[in-house]
Amino acid sequence: METIRKIKVAHDRHETPIRQISKNLNMSRNTVRKVLRSEETRFEYKRAIQPMPKLGEFTTWLESELERDVGLPRKHRRTIKVLFEQLQGQGYEGGYDAVRRHVSRWREAEGHRVSQAFVPLTFASGEAYQFDWSHEQLEIDGMPMTVKTAHMRLCHSRMVFCFGYPRETQEMVFDAHQRGFAFFGGSCGRGIYDNMKTAVNKVLRGKQRELNSRFEQMCTHYLVDPTLCTPAAGWEKGQVENQVHLVRTRFLSGRWRFGSLEEYNAWLLERAIGWAKTQAHPEITDKTIWEVFLQERENLIKPAAPFDGYRIQECRVSSTCLVRFDHNRYSVPCEAAGQAAQIKAYADHISVIRDGRVLAVHARRFGREKTVYDPWHYVPVLERKPGALRNGAPFQDWRLPAPMEQIRLSLRRHKDWDRQFAGILTAVPSHGLQAVTDACQAALDQNTVSRDVVLNILNRSRDQRPTQEVCVPDHLRIKCEPVADCGRYDQLLEASHASQ
Repeated sequence: METIRKIKVAHDRHETPIRQISKNLNMSRNTVRKVLRSEETRFEYKRAIQPMPKLGEFTTWLESELERDVGLPRKHRRTIKVLFEQLQGQGYEGGYDAVRRHVSRWREAEGHRVSQAFVPLTFASGEAYQFDWSHEQLEIDGMPMTVKTAHMRLCHSRMVFCFGYPRETQEMVFDAHQRGFAFFGGSCGRGIYDNMKTAVNKVLRGKQRELNSRFEQMCTHYLVDPTLCTPAAGWEKGQVENQVHLVRTRFLSGRWRFGSLEEYNAWLLERAIGWAKTQAHPEITDKTIWEVFLQERENLIKPAAPFDGYRIQECRVSSTCLVRFDHNRYSVPCEAAGQAAQIKAYADHISVIRDGRVLAVHARRFGREKTVYDPWHYVPVLERKPGALRNGAPFQDWRLPAPMEQIRLSLRRHKDWDRQFAGILTAVPSHGLQAVTDACQAALDQNTVSRDVVLNILNRSRDQRPTQEVCVPDHLRIKCEPVADCGRYDQLLEASHASQ
């Protein structure tokens, strides 16, 4: 195009002869005349006949296979790569690009290549929300980590909510909905999801789905009608798909290091609110997204209470009083060793349950091969195995109240210190930690430190507790109260001597 401009300017403006233009630009005079006689400002070369020395004899077979594939469902159609490999089996020795170009030209000529068109959607206030996950590569506490970020978006107001998790499991889905609805101030009548495994057990024909029972319970609790998208049709929840791009390019732009997940989530919430307060609504242009969101909040469904979002898992307590969950181990009371139990897993903690009774509650740990101990779960075992105090894993770095720590240090000068201190610890379940701590402090004040002294103080403190008065009815009261008189025994003794 630049050469064409130079030719036209030289001839029309400067009146340079064709012979001189040809010499200056090192072009033939016929080419210069063609440019000057034409009104075109751009010339393109199009090959009239495409030679196919190697593919030519296989085009008939290739086009017949393409015709056959057109009548099949899209997921059953062969890709160009598969057709190329089958052509090689027929004896084709050419390259892949020749096959790809021919298939593209054939589809364009036959009208099978149709550009996708979409219909703009509109939603009423409080009608629907969209939910999706994204994986963000961040640095958390100095370590690289793939953070699974849950995204929720109100379809009417376009208000966004994001929250990051270490996992993408079902309990995280429940927790994300609980937090999202708490932030929005309620739920919508319809939720739009993709076919995530935590929600859908099986994709059936059309829009029919076999939903997970726990996910269906959550939707029932929040009065939400779940709508599942067509597989690989992300445009059916395009708003939340765009939200993922928004978070990556706007919220996390220049910031990918965080001290903890809590810091990351606080950052997302702050940026989301700030963005909503400054961004004009795409349809209601005279208002911001935040202003439209405040109006939509009045039309949301107010849940009665948060959903008890847990995932249940069967387990068996090992002989070391541990249960295994999510590649980590957690302790339970020793009386449950060898028995079957259930684990209720929440986003931030787990509960171990047997026969409807909660055995243990632990803060949830992530990662692999980590063990969480509660030393009090193993205290009853110390009655039979006091030596476990020396090297027992649950008792390493065990922080006890200061008086009990001083008692343990004082007893270490005795050979049987572990047996004596185990006797003090085993008194905690029956007397209570505070009572045992007070008894240890009293023993330290008396400068007499031993197991027997501490237990003696405990028993005496129990005996000194005031007894509760019993209300006796009037008809059962003694009318003549007995009087304690030790002189009567002397009288009986004198009478006995007299009779002898």
